[in-house]
Amino acid sequence: MRCLSLTEFGKPLTPETRSDLMVTGSEVLLRVTANGVCHSDLHIREGCYKLGHGQTMKFAERGLKLPLVMGHEPVGRIIAVGPDAGDPERDKDFIIYPWQGCGECHQCKTGHEHYCGKPRFLGMFADGGYADMIKIPHPRYLFDIGDIRPEFAAPLACSGLTTYSALKKVKDTIKAVPVVIIGAGGLGLMAIGLVKAMGGLPPIVVDIDSAKRAAALEAGAAAIIDGAAEDAVGQLQAAAGGQVFAVIDLVGAESTAGLAFNAVDKGGKIVIVGLFGGAAPWPLPLITVKAVSIMGSYVGSLMEFAELMELAKAGKVPALPTQTAALEDAENTLNRLKKGEIVGRAILMP
Repeated sequence: MRCLSLTEFGKPLTPETRSDLMVTGSEVLLRVTANGVCHSDLHIREGCYKLGHGQTMKFAERGLKLPLVMGHEPVGRIIAVGPDAGDPERDKDFIIYPWQGCGECHQCKTGHEHYCGKPRFLGMFADGGYADMIKIPHPRYLFDIGDIRPEFAAPLACSGLTTYSALKKVKDTIKAVPVVIIGAGGLGLMAIGLVKAMGGLPPIVVDIDSAKRAAALEAGAAAIIDGAAEDAVGQLQAAAGGQVFAVIDLVGAESTAGLAFNAVDKGGKIVIVGLFGGAAPWPLPLITVKAVSIMGSYVGSLMEFAELMELAKAGKVPALPTQTAALEDAENTLNRLKKGEIVGRAILMP
């Protein structure tokens, strides 16, 4: 088994050759055919989220143990199954739902494994897809990708699911008024296609990078706006026809959260998805005065992933622009992502 391991936070990944994985019980072993490189991987490599006011949330204090094989957007083909795993097909590619829980707590039993207090998320609390093999605890986490190519399917496990779950939280308004999407990286470009798939109006997209704004326009955005512009709020409101009812913040920085709050109308919703970091910038009285709903959205449920995959296999979710790289090029790919050099999604192909 070839893999890239995170052995020390803040340091480059280490190439490793390990013994082949074995399966027992209901476990399934797959040979990885593609794995997306997500911006969250940068936070995992760094070892923390920045919370603002000089505070951080350290993953080592939350149960993340090293060495770790990162990667939570894996696609693969079954090469072995445990005696209790049934007889799933072996001649096709499956995308793996990575947000696996303990299976025993209230959240898991009610279908919300992604909220589990003792998670087994791939690439974070269990070894993930920066490898040529990956093991999962049960075949229920496998979804047939149909005719979708592995490199185009892989981002659905995070970029697709995360944006789909966030958009469902504002689905009552997206058909009446364009939703505002802040951030035109992999998630933002995925969100544009999902808005259309969900029957919404073409969205308004905000980004400070001109190349990413151009990519958003090409992907079907109704309007693109430079978030650093002095009149960005006015531009947003004008593009929305005077009122902004929903904003999806895929960056999650103090500046983007402030822009979202200033732009949204009374009774509107702000859904924060991104994990860039910082502290909340809103004046507390204005949350009441504007009657704004501010909510977080973290990845998505197994049921939502099933819904998303049906849309994707029906051809209703356009593929992201992708750049492929060899597994051994994972460290360089992460560094390019950190520098903002990747438009769309980078995919490792073992």
